[in-house]
Parts: sequence; structure tokens; C-alpha cells
Amino acid sequence: MVATIKDVASRAEVSVMTVSRVLNGGDHVSLEKRERVLAAVSALGYRRNQSARGLPGSRTYVLALIAAEAPSYVAEIERGAIRQCRRDDYHLAVVSPDPAIEDPVEAMRALIATLRADGLILLPPLANHAGVLDLLDKAGLAYVRIGPDDRSDRAPSVGMDETAAADELTSHLLDLGHRRIGFIGGPPDQGGALRRYRGYARALERRGIKVEPELVRPGDFTFAGGLAAARDLLTMDHRPSAIFASNDPMALGVMSAASQAGLSVPEEIAVAGFDDGEAARRTWPRLTTIRQPTVDLGEAAAELLIARAGRAGALAPVQARVLDYELIIRGSTRAGADG
Repeated sequence: MVATIKDVASRAEVSVMTVSRVLNGGDHVSLEKRERVLAAVSALGYRRNQSARGLPGSRTYVLALIAAEAPSYVAEIERGAIRQCRRDDYHLAVVSPDPAIEDPVEAMRALIATLRADGLILLPPLANHAGVLDLLDKAGLAYVRIGPDDRSDRAPSVGMDETAAADELTSHLLDLGHRRIGFIGGPPDQGGALRRYRGYARALERRGIKVEPELVRPGDFTFAGGLAAARDLLTMDHRPSAIFASNDPMALGVMSAASQAGLSVPEEIAVAGFDDGEAARRTWPRLTTIRQPTVDLGEAAAELLIARAGRAGALAPVQARVLDYELIIRGSTRAGADG
């Protein structure tokens, strides 16, 4: 027999309205009654009536993952967010603002006008767009930012220390004896790209090595961008002995350029990336890279957002979680490396 909200109310010895308030995150319910309701829900295996979720003012039990673009790590973040949503009986929608609307603020305005969700998960560059954040604040929409440029208290955020990660990866190349290390950056509107460059520069400077501008090339986080930048670096009269591309797709472009130039990886040119997507483990030699906790980022973002859903959520403290990364050493920088 399927338990009903009346069964929960009867077992908890409260009114149906009180049960509804607890399940919808409402206030004006004592802690003692709230605990009785939640205990009754657990004991009876009660699940919310999906048809009631569309009522005006009710929670939708839907979170929306918003990405202006579709970088390779979105699927991993989505997987983590879905994992957390399932634990809390939520659903996840993955949506993008209309690309035909050039102004990000107007595109977001159009999106939220028709989107029914309890909160939004924002990825860069939207996570860093002041106008978009102001719009969401005015609309009273809860949101969590992944990889923001700052750790301000205006909204919860999750991320990792990209500067420290890039520093550690560059230090790995230095430890192998490389001194001319090329660097391929990312889009200028993404703070993560700047943080990775800072880590690269910091590691060199700590070893007393000046950053040589001719070894730094702009990139766009795409395979084609990495290929083009690497061709420039590899045709220099005094080419680098290693190249650090600030994401994996560009690093794969570097490996392709090296192959086209007849250079052996890692014997003649070492290559490293950043992300540890599936392609990093499928190429040969396998790619040395920084493993981002992408699944955990999505899971943590959903957890923070669910905690802020409902009217009582506005009182929840703002948190900025920094998750761990891992340097994964494989054959693209060191012959015979595991991976």
C-alpha cells in the first residue's frame, strides 16, 4: 500500500498542512514537529506526489544546470549533480540560454521567464558575469557557482585551487629537467584560464626561471586551438622541450602537432594537460594531466543548492567549498609512467 500525506500526518500527529510545510521547506514549524514528520516520512517510505509539484508557490524539485557553452567537463558535472538529486528526490535539467540573444543578461532573462526550477547551477563564464548574477539576485532565484573567479559571500560556490594545480604540474615538468616549457592558455573571459597561467608562472619563478613571452600562446580550450598554438611553438628556432596546455582537448592538439612534426612524445617533447577527461586516458601515450573533481563539483553544487531551496533556504549560510585535485602522471611526460 502506498503511503499518503494523510498517513504521514497521522503517524506524526500533526496536520496535513504541517507535513506540507516541512516537505516544501517552509518555516513556522517547530523543530520537534519537523523531526516527527521526517521520521514518519522515512518510516512509511512516503514519496511526494509529483502532480502537486506544479501548484503555484510550490517547490518544483527540479534544479537547472546552466551552461552558456558545452565544455567537455559538463557531462561529468551533470553526472555528479544527478547523483545528489537522486538522493534528495530531485530532478536535474540541463539548459542553455538562447545563443541567438547576444546579451548574456537578456538571454538569461528570457530563460528564467519560462524555466520552473528551485535553483540554478552556473558554470563559467556565466558564473562570473556580474549582470547575470545581479539579475538572479533581483529575481530571488537561488544559485550556486562552479569555479567562480572569486569566493564572495553573494552566493554559494564550489571549485578547486587551479593555481596550485597548475603550479604542481609545471613543477613536475621542471623536476624532469625541462627549462623551456611552453604554455597554451584559455579564453580570456574564463578566470580558470588565468589561474592556470598564474600557477605556471609561479612555479617557474620559484625556480628562478623567467617567463618567456615567446613560449606562451593564447588558446581557446579546443583541439584546433591547441593544434594551431603547438605548431607555432614547435617551429621556433629554439623550441620548448615541454608544453603545458591548460586543458586536455588542447593538449591532444599538441600531441597531434608533435606527431605531424615527426617528434616523439615524451622523448623529444613532453605534453601535459588539465582536466583528466576520458580522452586523456584513451590517447597514446596517455596524457599527464590534472584530475579535476568534476563529478564531485556537480554533486557538491547540487547539495548546496538543495539546502537553499524553499523559503527557509534563504537563511542558510553561504559556503565556498574548495575540493581536492590530483596530479596524474602518465606516459606523455615520462616514458614508462603508469596510466
